[in-house]
Amino acid sequence: MTRKPVISAAEAAALVPDGAVVSVSSSSGLGCPDAVLRAIGERFGATGAPRGLTALHPIAAGDMYGIKGIDHLAQPGLLKRVFAGSYPSGPSSLEPPLIRKLIEAGEVEAYNLPSGVLFQMHRSAATGQPGVLTTVGLDTFVDPRREGGRMNAVTPQFVRVEHFDGREWLFYPAIGVDVAVIRATTADENGNLTMEDEGSPLGALDQALAARARGGLVIAQVKRIAEAGSLPAQQVRVPGILVDRIVVDPEQMQTTQTPFDPALAGALRRPLTEVEPAAFGLEKVIARRAAMELTRGAVVNLGFGISALVPRILLEEGCHHDVTWVIEQGAIGGFPLTGFAFGCALNPEAILPSADQFTFLQSGAFDTAMLSFLEIDAEGNVNVSALPGRSHITAGVGGFADITANARHLVFSGRFTAGRGDLAIEDGELRIRRDGTAAKFVGAVQQVTFSGRRAVAEGRRVTVVTERCVLRLLSEGLTVTEIAPGVDVQRDVVERADFPLRISPRLTVMDARLFRPEPVSLDLAAGGRRE
Repeated sequence: MTRKPVISAAEAAALVPDGAVVSVSSSSGLGCPDAVLRAIGERFGATGAPRGLTALHPIAAGDMYGIKGIDHLAQPGLLKRVFAGSYPSGPSSLEPPLIRKLIEAGEVEAYNLPSGVLFQMHRSAATGQPGVLTTVGLDTFVDPRREGGRMNAVTPQFVRVEHFDGREWLFYPAIGVDVAVIRATTADENGNLTMEDEGSPLGALDQALAARARGGLVIAQVKRIAEAGSLPAQQVRVPGILVDRIVVDPEQMQTTQTPFDPALAGALRRPLTEVEPAAFGLEKVIARRAAMELTRGAVVNLGFGISALVPRILLEEGCHHDVTWVIEQGAIGGFPLTGFAFGCALNPEAILPSADQFTFLQSGAFDTAMLSFLEIDAEGNVNVSALPGRSHITAGVGGFADITANARHLVFSGRFTAGRGDLAIEDGELRIRRDGTAAKFVGAVQQVTFSGRRAVAEGRRVTVVTERCVLRLLSEGLTVTEIAPGVDVQRDVVERADFPLRISPRLTVMDARLFRPEPVSLDLAAGGRRE
């Protein structure tokens, strides 16, 4: 096999031509090839080249806390168009990322498309197929009859509705790749790549294949070089025949802010006694009640937000081995993490490429999806992807549309209202002294990330858990089935929603143990409750 050139990041950046389609492997701060992206941005700042790039990001590249990722490319003239499953996001108190400013100013064409579909678009490009025909995104903001995934007025239509075999589908055209910028841990002299320190291989192989099919360039950023032929063949994730250039960054971290942890890469099992329990409060109450929707032996997808606390609830209750977690970045089993390491799991049983994990998630062949929400409307539509004027606090659709497209049971968790309020837990009851100033149960969500009417039509089970009530999405509408102790259903629930909520004739009170600091004695064999 031919020895592959080891070059600097600046030399790699010089190989990117004007007008190129550049695909970047990353998941926020996980696996971000930041040294190469920085060099591309610095080259443009110094020379005005490359110009007019189209960037493909199945999952966001970089975050708002130090690693810039896509923001290195967010310069007028450098970036013409971007397709991304998600975008850098963070607290509203921080300055929006540069890419968000470009999008809002109409200086770049921008699409927010489902992450799993974007990976599949790479596979289609690699095999010469015209694109992806799927139900993922139907009746959401990705559907061209709504917004088509377009993020501003200068962005042209891309997604199409097609009818085939008596069914309705969305069609996402394949996009040829000129340059793939991927990341690994080790490259041997022949360009074979292993990912022993990575939390996930993400979609690096598919992105390299898409570039190779077009006669493009594959740049691999790695932490170290090994002798040719010294890497175990079973550990090679991207073969050297697909790699053109190698850039070594010895300072490469496992995530944006965290050094290598072998337990995140499946190389070591750490005792879970190191995991801090969730602090007692409203979020913990919500996560506990959401956990009651689980059953022993279930395979469960986990999303961001309050839902990410559920594994800590199960650990505290002594039943964390009763379910198998799957997360979109590729981990199966283990203990999903939060913070900078979100997307990784401690002690995973397996780590699939993210592209393959999305095939599993789109199939709906798992038991429950535990997700969060920003807004819910009268049809049961859920918004997690956009809040006008505060768009940078949300990442976008990510894998949400892939996960929810065929999930049989969905549990959405979140506060009932937003804004400054004064809610407290006293003596096992919820006290609403001053409610949040903004409704989250609204007449129409600002962006449809999940279609309630499709879920109802397909007979799927949808549960919404808040600190003050539990609701089910039924054919008759959103129905309150449980209320928290201390809550008045009319005053604190019905009158705080912007549309009529149904009250179940079998309305019950939420388990009072949820509202006390002590463990609640979960028993997943009994459907989450231990009497």
